Amino acid sequence: MGEPVRFNGGHSRDRFLGDELDAHVDWVHVCPEMEIGLGSPRETLRLENSPDGPRLITRKTRIDLTDRMTALAAERARTLDEVDGYVLKSKSPSCGVHGIPLYAHDPEGVTATWGDGSGPKGGNRNPVVHRRGRGVFAAVVLETHPLLPVEEEGRLNDALLRETFVERIFAHARLRALLESDWRPRDLVAFHARHKMQLLAHHPMAYREAGRLVAQAGVLPREELAGGYARSFATAFTAKAGIGRNVNVLQHCVGMLSEALDPARRADLAEVIAAYRAGRVSLSVPTTLIRHHARGEAAEYVRDQTYFAPYPEELRLRNHVPA
Repeated sequence: MGEPVRFNGGHSRDRFLGDELDAHVDWVHVCPEMEIGLGSPRETLRLENSPDGPRLITRKTRIDLTDRMTALAAERARTLDEVDGYVLKSKSPSCGVHGIPLYAHDPEGVTATWGDGSGPKGGNRNPVVHRRGRGVFAAVVLETHPLLPVEEEGRLNDALLRETFVERIFAHARLRALLESDWRPRDLVAFHARHKMQLLAHHPMAYREAGRLVAQAGVLPREELAGGYARSFATAFTAKAGIGRNVNVLQHCVGMLSEALDPARRADLAEVIAAYRAGRVSLSVPTTLIRHHARGEAAEYVRDQTYFAPYPEELRLRNHVPA
């Protein structure tokens, strides 16, 4: 976000997060290293293997910060019930989610070696145990909130991952707003009806499970219904909406409109969907056209599906052509 909290005193401002997404969300700024008192600039850290699991160690002075970082993460994790998503710093031994190197234990403090075992002449080998580690802070957050939308800022440069993450946080926010209100079973039924196609595009099994719970909206106890639906809803969004599932949903929507459309317009829609399937156009092309027809034919059920407007249109996240 532009705060000067990096180990070298600099920052890692991300343009998408700091400019485009910033207009639509409220950020809660967290820097675990600063919060445990390390300051900026500071000594670099790394993960080292141990019988008790990864340890967070300062590279030169060999201070073990694992307990301090774990305690902070647990404290922070308790405050995340009203948070709709979390962006973590990639390649960080504290906050990284994917591919953080886990080094062999280095009791002698040999720091003049690289993770691949190379280094200056005479340097001792200090090999990487594996490169699938997870930062200490990130691990606690993810373990405590396994269904919370979480992504690394580096991975958000991928168009599909960016779209998927943003879609998840706005879906999470809509459900949170509903469940924090004085909702009634009919409100949950209406909410689910608007999200059906979006859920189906991501996870057909979770979509069906959510539907079974909603069918019992007037029977199940309120807390059991809310908790079960929230888990099924969040689980659905853990899966990406691939081309095949999107095509399935698009065809479902066309089917619901077919009686109101003449053969020429149905053929146009089929052609556009085929072009999306073949990777010639972006998803925004068929979704815009179907939504246009739904409005023109007063097909409220299709028109009001969150699938067609899962996040603010200004973000333009569906404009990429699938690979």
